[in-house]
Amino acid sequence: MGALRTPREKWVEAGLAALAAGGVDAVRVETLATSLGVTKGGFYGYFADRDALLSAMLDTWEEETVDAVIRQSADATENALDQVRVAGRLTFSERLLPIDLAVRDWARRDDTVAARLRRVDNARMQLLREAIGLVCDDPEEIEARAFLAFSAAISSSLLAADHPGMTRAQVARRAGDLLFTER
Repeated sequence: MGALRTPREKWVEAGLAALAAGGVDAVRVETLATSLGVTKGGFYGYFADRDALLSAMLDTWEEETVDAVIRQSADATENALDQVRVAGRLTFSERLLPIDLAVRDWARRDDTVAARLRRVDNARMQLLREAIGLVCDDPEEIEARAFLAFSAAISSSLLAADHPGMTRAQVARRAGDLLFTER
């Protein structure tokens, strides 16, 4: 019986972890093999080269941050506004947020990644538009609210400001109330 190969998903997951920790330059086959405790020979059973791994990593990131999030948030509640809140928590979770930020940095230097990021962000914005459209019928206001909500979700992890008398979570909840309620 031959030796068991490290599953393809393990290589992709190790690549995503390296991306989140150190950016795209940290995704190196030899380094991933070391982190997995295997030789790099098994890598080539799944991937032609590093670029094939990077593409698989982007496929996994997109599936997890769009398709899986939409499925999970739809299963969580029937209320579209609550679905958006759940989608935000899932999308910007402790696991996915560092990957998302690393993909954004990578996209600044790679047009192919930038196109993928645009597709992902457009899907996320559409989810926001649909939810906000339930409480607002002005297309310009829907777009502005969706933009503000998405911008706040992304930039919140980058903002170091204090919120006197309130926690970050309280401020985020209040911002969500302002963006997702009828006026």
